[in-house]
Amino acid sequence: MMKSVATEFRAMSADQLSDELVKLKKEQFNLRFQRATGQLEKTARVQIVRRNIARINTILGEKAQTKKKA
Repeated sequence: MMKSVATEFRAMSADQLSDELVKLKKEQFNLRFQRATGQLEKTARVQIVRRNIARINTILGEKAQTKKKA
């Protein structure tokens, strides 16, 4: 059975999450550019990338709160 994306992100360190966030933001920019030029084939990928960015931001916030409490 495949683990959920959020579970995979939770297993990563803060540095790994930051790297993944940068990668996803670059992909989001490229997808927006493809959409604007009419070259985007997989339109669902835009929403998936957006949600993954939100997931990473949420997990980074949770890790920061946990670190602050400790």
